[in-house]
Amino acid sequence: MVTYSPQVTFNALADPTRRAVLDMLRSGSLPAGRIARAFPVSRPAISKHLRFLRRARLVRERRDGRLRVYELNAGPLRIVDSWISQYRACWEANLRSLKTFVEAEHARQLQAFIGKKNSAARTISKKKGTNS
Repeated sequence: MVTYSPQVTFNALADPTRRAVLDMLRSGSLPAGRIARAFPVSRPAISKHLRFLRRARLVRERRDGRLRVYELNAGPLRIVDSWISQYRACWEANLRSLKTFVEAEHARQLQAFIGKKNSAARTISKKKGTNS
């Protein structure tokens, strides 16, 4: 079983360019040159990002003739998902509470509105009865 370092994974994900590279690789393998052309920085800068991602084991590199082809390795992202899941449970509970509160408040306001509307209708009806 391969183990991944959470610190290395989070460090790799901290950079927006590296996250963008990972997003590109979600759709499949790409040669380094095509990845580099997608960014407004130099090829050596992208090579450094790819090397960082490779060391973090977030991408795999293989040779295809003269090309270096990169593919996403989602394994280390399980660490991130595990960490986020703790917060996901908290947020889901908070959102459920918020939903309950908003629905109860809406029902209360709706009842108050219907009550006022019925009261106004009775007042108008009484006035019509006294004017005849």
